[in-house]
Amino acid sequence: MEERDQVTIADRLARPLRDLRLSVIDQCNFRCVYCMPAEVFGPNFRFLAEDQLLTVDEMVLLAECFVELGVEKIRLTGGEPLLRRDLDALIERLSMIPGLRDVALTTNGIHLVKWAKRLKAAGLKRVNVSLDALDDDIFRNMNGIGVGAAPVLKGIEAARKAGLGVKVNMVVKKGWNDSQIVPMAAYFKEWGIPLRFIEFMDVGTTNGWDFSYVVTKKEMYEQINAMHPLEPVEHEYFGEVASRYRYVGTDVEVGFIASVTEAFCRSCTRARISADGKLYTCLFASKGVSLKDKLRAGAGKEELKELITVVWNRRTDRYSEERTAETAKQRPKIEMSYIGG
Repeated sequence: MEERDQVTIADRLARPLRDLRLSVIDQCNFRCVYCMPAEVFGPNFRFLAEDQLLTVDEMVLLAECFVELGVEKIRLTGGEPLLRRDLDALIERLSMIPGLRDVALTTNGIHLVKWAKRLKAAGLKRVNVSLDALDDDIFRNMNGIGVGAAPVLKGIEAARKAGLGVKVNMVVKKGWNDSQIVPMAAYFKEWGIPLRFIEFMDVGTTNGWDFSYVVTKKEMYEQINAMHPLEPVEHEYFGEVASRYRYVGTDVEVGFIASVTEAFCRSCTRARISADGKLYTCLFASKGVSLKDKLRAGAGKEELKELITVVWNRRTDRYSEERTAETAKQRPKIEMSYIGG
């Protein structure tokens, strides 16, 4: 694929813009306790109307702008992106953008049996599948809708058979699913699939976050290392969020995303676009800048790139480094289901 000249832009902490999380929909078929608790996102919750969502054309144009400003990887998020009917058309067009090295997807995996082959054919390279327990009762409590683990495991297998790269993400909440740390590690070690353990974070304002619910990276590492010794793996690139390890004597990896206890703000290279086209420079942001309004007012690519550059150049976010118990509860933050993970 022909390379496109890219401009490198950096924020006030000299962090380049390299990654884009693009939310394609704010709706989800799960009600996970750490993201969309059912008591808040109930049957009467008002999600975005279809005309408020970015169209495929709009997302592709914005993606081209970001790639020309230095973005190398795009991950499609939600909500649950597989609820978006035109997702394969979007992926096909994104995969044709010169200079874009990777298009990935985060999903709960329920619909991968139906979607995996179509996504691979469209140009998707890999999926990150969220699975928080193997035990059906625990997983039902975590996902809030009473679904067991089997449909997700079938989705993972479908993705592998389709030729997609697969990683599994597990958010760990003390007292809820921490008993599943070792079973999950053992299971996916046997499968040869990388597993990422994620510390329970104070994303948004509805998930009832408190530090007492956090199982730290150190605690998780010690449990898994006792099961099978681990050795560290070098970072592959600047801005990699997971601390990666390999099971000694194997090539199977396990990783930890420790936003709470080992903040990685100083190497964060990620921008986020919500499903209705707002640009956010941090997962814990309170406000965004509407790119959709500019688009629908007739702005061209150069005007959009100028706005993105101004926003990124002003960026000073380092919320996880500054987090306290007080700020976690007092500062309003955008919900993860709206901004994407």
